[in-house]
Amino acid sequence: MKPVNLAEKFSRFDDHWHPRVVGALNGQLVKVAKLKGEFDWHFHATEDELFLVVKGTLRIQLRHGEVAIAPGEFYIVPRGVEHRPVADEEVHVVLFEPEMTSNTGNVVTERTRTTLEWI
Repeated sequence: MKPVNLAEKFSRFDDHWHPRVVGALNGQLVKVAKLKGEFDWHFHATEDELFLVVKGTLRIQLRHGEVAIAPGEFYIVPRGVEHRPVADEEVHVVLFEPEMTSNTGNVVTERTRTTLEWI
């Protein structure tokens, strides 16, 4: 097995809010995504969600405030916490989530991905 080169993985796609899988371990998926604009308000009833920012600054809006995540930082949204990711400019993130985690959590929208592509 070779090391995963994140820059190479991010170079393979240009769309936003469409996570791709780049690895799996212990029932968790490692996903990469490009984000831009506002996502949907949602929560994950049984899963925590980790956002690791590689490029740009991601804001996670919470009902009681907001968290800004800079490159090289990560933030864990605890299960059950309603949140909305916002990227004022394009952001590249790595996500660590259980395999069963839906990208839109408790809601179904046009951004919900039921099948994830491995790259």
